[in-house]
Amino acid sequence: MSEQPEAVGRPPEQGGMGGTGERSEPAGAPPAPSGVDLARVALRAAKEQARARGAEAQQRRQARRGGGLRSGARRDGRDPLPLGAAVSRLIAERGWETPAAVGGVMGRWPQLVGQEVAQHCEPQRYDEEERTLLVRCDSTAWATQLRLLAPRLVARLNEDLGQGTVRMIKVRGPEAPRKGYGPLRAPGSRGPGDTYG
Repeated sequence: MSEQPEAVGRPPEQGGMGGTGERSEPAGAPPAPSGVDLARVALRAAKEQARARGAEAQQRRQARRGGGLRSGARRDGRDPLPLGAAVSRLIAERGWETPAAVGGVMGRWPQLVGQEVAQHCEPQRYDEEERTLLVRCDSTAWATQLRLLAPRLVARLNEDLGQGTVRMIKVRGPEAPRKGYGPLRAPGSRGPGDTYG
């Protein structure tokens, strides 16, 4: 970086026998720097140190302002995105491609199975681990009909979503209403069966 001048203030080396006070320099060596040369060397070293301190201070200021990233003509990660692109990026980052695709199928259910079937059968949920789609029907007749259509429907869903996305369709019929007993009950009773027992 900077040249080290010879020690200033050291008495000249005594050479030879007589001790004349002159320096003994090897042949072909450059002459010792004079006062002006020493000043130039010191000035150059001071400028380099100041430049280094200024660069460090500039880096600290940029770090406080956000890392020195500036928005300009080129795209960077901070530029605004259209909503569709932002949602697509979020889905890809989180690994939600399959559930999102199946959710889209649930929204397009009438186009996939037809209006008549869609009026009586509704997709409930998708189990990603088992790759099964649970469908609830409003009557046992429609549940039976959908069970017969299930292999063709699985093929159509896999064609639309990608092979192997849906392995099986579980069809459920209507749920029977829960037995609701009256608001008053005798302690220890087992329901209406023990009245005449």
